Amino acid sequence: MSLAEGIRAVVRQPGAIELEAFDVPTPKPDEVLLRTRTTLISPGTERAFFLAMSNTSASYPLYPGYSQIGDIIAVGEAVDDWRVGDRVASIGNHASHVVISAKLCHRVPDVLTDEQAVFFNLIAIAMQAIHKARIELGESVIVLGAGLIGLFAMQLAKLSGGLPVIAVDQHARRLDIATQLGADGAFVEDDRVLSLIRAYTGREGAAVVIEATGVPDVVNRALHLVGRRGRVLLLGSTRGLTESVNFYRDVHRKGISIIGAHETTRPTHDTAPGWWTQYDEHRVALNLLAANRLYVDSLVTHRFHHAVFLDAYELLRNWDGNALGMVIDWGRMGDDER
Repeated sequence: MSLAEGIRAVVRQPGAIELEAFDVPTPKPDEVLLRTRTTLISPGTERAFFLAMSNTSASYPLYPGYSQIGDIIAVGEAVDDWRVGDRVASIGNHASHVVISAKLCHRVPDVLTDEQAVFFNLIAIAMQAIHKARIELGESVIVLGAGLIGLFAMQLAKLSGGLPVIAVDQHARRLDIATQLGADGAFVEDDRVLSLIRAYTGREGAAVVIEATGVPDVVNRALHLVGRRGRVLLLGSTRGLTESVNFYRDVHRKGISIIGAHETTRPTHDTAPGWWTQYDEHRVALNLLAANRLYVDSLVTHRFHHAVFLDAYELLRNWDGNALGMVIDWGRMGDDER
């Protein structure tokens, strides 16, 4: 039985997105129904699937989005931990209403606004790379790419004791933001990066390099910048093939480790050192935000009402890299939109 009519974003085929009406289902015994307050566009991933870029395996229609803040408006009969009216974070899609397992929801701390809390999932994606990197106090860290994921990886690397932590990007605006968020250096050129590493550590190359661009050729850059016995974390999902890798020079002889850090490699249960569950990383992300240990306000570059959601995807289609946090306000649905 349907409780109401909602609206949601749907990609019918690559490059074609629209808003569609749908019947909001009744939650199953272990589920909750959320009325959405806010969602967040993940620019790199959502653009890749929207345009069917290399190394995406989506089937269509596709319902995009995985960062949502909403109010519980109905609970399944087996749900004991949640009540109608609770404000929660979930991995729901871009829709006015979302039905989701109660076990996948997190209570949003009262001190956080919807716009701050909605970054929780992207923070957690960056966090799983930091956990896998096992950064030790005083190790040098380079983050390639100062998009949302890279900027969160940079902040988390600093919290983990990385020194120096250096952001590298082609966009001056992003480098300015990285500096504001506490990067010890923010550069375009590799020689300036390596010079700062030498000044801090006396070593050639960084202990940890986090590749957060998803650009295939940048993987070679990461292999060049990492020092002997260092670790390269592949955090960005590469959209294509990396060519002309000199494995002898850049991997074998330097004794480095290359670690895949896709978020789906997380264990389902039982967090362990280096391998945290998605649930625990979501919890930590919200707690860090509430404790003012991570900063997101300067990352919001665009705000859209849900009625003009398609404008957000047009910006994404022609993305120039300067759009970072793209927040969708779903608000309270009027009688003609409910």
